[in-house]
Order: sequence, then structure tokens, then C-alpha cells
Amino acid sequence: MTEIKASMAGSVWKIVAEEGTKVNDGEDIAILESMKMEIPIPTETSGTVKELKVSEGDFVNEGDVIAIIE
Repeated sequence: MTEIKASMAGSVWKIVAEEGTKVNDGEDIAILESMKMEIPIPTETSGTVKELKVSEGDFVNEGDVIAIIE
């Protein structure tokens, strides 16, 4: 099980992979918006999205868990 964490503070602009989606290492799972820039958050491992910890529009701080990959 791998936790995917926010690399910086910002708003969750878009969820790219929903729960149950199979993802490959390096695929984007979400996109944050910070200072009018879009920052993709990639997975760090291949697997299935077990749980999303955020929703579109949520604010996250650096290090907050965005999703769990199993």
C-alpha cells in the first residue's frame, strides 16, 4: 500500500483517477491548482486506487495524503 501525497499546498482542481482505477507508475492521479498554476500529482507505483482522501475543490497542504494505491 502506497500513500500518494501532495507535493505542495493548493486546491484539488481535478481528480484524474477514481477509486478502483488501475494506474501505472508515473500516471497522474490528481491535479492541484496553486498560484494559478496546475500541478500534476503522479502515482509513485503501479496498482489500483484503493481510496481517495480528497475531493475536487478541497484544499490540501504539502504532505497531505491524496490517495492510497494498493
